Amino acid sequence: MTVADKPPRSLDADAIAAALTYPALVEALREAFRGDITVPVRHHHAVPQPGSEATLLLMPAWTTSAADPAGRFLGCKIATVFPDNAAAGKPSLHGIYLLMSGATGEPLALMDARALTAWRTAAASALAASYLARPDASHLLMIGAGTLAPHLVRAHAAVRPITRITLWNRTHGRAVSLAFGLAVTGIQVEIAEDLEAAVRDADIVSCATLATAPIVRGKWLKAGAHLDLVGGFTPKMREADNDAVKRARLYVDTRAGALKEAGDLAIPLRSRVITAKDIRGDLFELCRGKAKGRTSDKHVTLFKSVGTAIEDLAAAMLVWKTGS
Repeated sequence: MTVADKPPRSLDADAIAAALTYPALVEALREAFRGDITVPVRHHHAVPQPGSEATLLLMPAWTTSAADPAGRFLGCKIATVFPDNAAAGKPSLHGIYLLMSGATGEPLALMDARALTAWRTAAASALAASYLARPDASHLLMIGAGTLAPHLVRAHAAVRPITRITLWNRTHGRAVSLAFGLAVTGIQVEIAEDLEAAVRDADIVSCATLATAPIVRGKWLKAGAHLDLVGGFTPKMREADNDAVKRARLYVDTRAGALKEAGDLAIPLRSRVITAKDIRGDLFELCRGKAKGRTSDKHVTLFKSVGTAIEDLAAAMLVWKTGS
């Protein structure tokens, strides 16, 4: 039976988790940002709703240079973000990832896009931290207790010697639930009551929230800290204040995405707190050695991600190759 005769495989969150590890995924992303992958501008459509506006995302990407047809892939994520789903007890993000042969266009697999997105988003933060966090960073503060939080904890621990994990969330009960869930898997977490004190003590501060006003203050960040901003994915959302942006050496996953779509940078850019020249590098430049990462133990670094289809394709390819 040829590929053309086979229906695409359906891979759920458990199958994706069985195929991936964070060390392997971080390296797959590193190679993807060094490689030759075409990423068109993603389609971003507003979908009117009675409450908060929803979003439809179409994110295609494909490899372009593999000589072996078996090594060429084409993929597209179709995702929806419905912010009001939380009130109904449902996830705000849903989607599917379609992986196809880059040589023939034949469908290979349909993957749970929500799970794939969580894995690749956390791995991108860890990839950035491998260049930007101090090599001896051992205390991670996780702000937010949503879907991404456990992934970010594990991903950062895959690239730095994390021995202490602190968790803070606006809703204490959700923080307790996440801490219990991590403890079951052998990861011990302490819950912070005082956010300022927790930030002041942390080597890496990772934020994954839906905040529309800054949570992290720049004056709280200690010398040598690394700030990982994941949650603010629209121009009106932010997780860190202007002081944090001014203090830190700034890096992004992609310039085109982060400077336009992320309020943490778009807002201070509009108010001229920073300029585009203050962005020292993106993941392409860091992975290819064209931008310097951390050069001093005392520098404060900041990484802002909004996601890119390169990451989805790299993760889907790894799932396919590992699970095949």
